[in-house]
Amino acid sequence: MDAQPLRLGLVAGEASGDLLGSLLLAGLRQRWPGLQASGIGGPKMAAQGFDSGWPMERLSVFGYVDALKRLPELLRIRRHLGDRLLDQRPAAVIGIDAPDFNFGLETRLRAGGLKTIHFVCPSIWAWRGERVKKLQAAADHVLCLFPFEPALLQQHGVAATFVGHPLADAIPLDPPRAAARSALGLADGDTVVALLPGSRRSEISHIAPRLAAAAVLMRRQRPGLRFILPVAPGLRGLVETIVAQHGGDASITLLDGQSHASLAACDVTLVASGTAALEAALFKRPMVITYHLAALNWWRMRRMAYQPWFGLPNILSGAFVVPELIQDAATPEALAREGLAWLDDAPRCAAVQARFTDLHHLLRQDTARKASDAIAQVIGA
Repeated sequence: MDAQPLRLGLVAGEASGDLLGSLLLAGLRQRWPGLQASGIGGPKMAAQGFDSGWPMERLSVFGYVDALKRLPELLRIRRHLGDRLLDQRPAAVIGIDAPDFNFGLETRLRAGGLKTIHFVCPSIWAWRGERVKKLQAAADHVLCLFPFEPALLQQHGVAATFVGHPLADAIPLDPPRAAARSALGLADGDTVVALLPGSRRSEISHIAPRLAAAAVLMRRQRPGLRFILPVAPGLRGLVETIVAQHGGDASITLLDGQSHASLAACDVTLVASGTAALEAALFKRPMVITYHLAALNWWRMRRMAYQPWFGLPNILSGAFVVPELIQDAATPEALAREGLAWLDDAPRCAAVQARFTDLHHLLRQDTARKASDAIAQVIGA
């Protein structure tokens, strides 16, 4: 009698989780070719044969205010998804980031006898340390992206494994600048600035106007600058409106996706704090990290922060290796000034590129294999 194919549940809530989930699925299928995976995911996971029961965009919220508005819908989706997974009984359910949604789901499923794995340690070392108690109840095991996280979790009795970051495996150590420029129609001699305002609608609404206005100021000082802005799926209309209102004569070129090509091609990037900033570091790009939230969200986040850095490149380096312009400091004038400063300082660019190369080697751990090994241990496969 043939063995039944391995079935796993996966739940991702936003574009960064969809990317992580797709890279994880590719590795899992190498170990278990007949893998069946379902739950909630996005287009990148779907390309790996993933069956999503709900549009991933329904889980994507930005800050406390947005979450409160959407709470009834989110709770309804989580309840129905939990019912489905408890009925299907997969070998394990892997929550990919999105702790506010996934912790409650994982806790219920674990109480119902399912194995639960959380992929991406919540940033308890940066803010909201109380989340570790929820993690204790939610997850049988945590797959950690960064090397210092397992020891921290083990102090709280949470089993964890450092698996590295799948983006460090997927992004080449030597970024393909020439090929990316050719693909995007950029000349080798162009000076290119990539604008990355995030991937969520409310996030873009806060950040993209500042980046577009900064591009106008930068181009006034350097008329030859080229600006490119990769747009997440389904958000082109929003971004077009913002660029028309705030982008003036900067001639910002909008791209459908292609964030990696944009980072490979650019000379400097103005980038929202989050996964995109880490991607920029893995592409060895000088950057200005920025973020802006609604006033209430900012007040709550700021009072719970444990350290001075917001961007992952700085957090992992333990220093301000690249500038951060957060909330009130995120003015178009400041963004333009810091962006142009990189273009005038070749030694500084070389130094940060060397530092990011070291970071890339640290995070390049063959994540798919290490994660598959850890998952196999949890499910006894």
